[in-house]
Amino acid sequence: MQDNMTQTTPQKSADEQKNDGPKFGRLLVVLIFAVMLIVVITLASEAYYTN
Repeated sequence: MQDNMTQTTPQKSADEQKNDGPKFGRLLVVLIFAVMLIVVITLASEAYYTN
């Protein structure tokens, strides 16, 4: 009979397994924000310098 308490490799819980991978959703949000900021700066500078 095998005892489950004497495992040599501990299993990770579901929450710990989720946190191991890269955060693609967060990266996507940051990239979208950066692109929107560049667009706003471009439009503002165009409006400022064309007067």
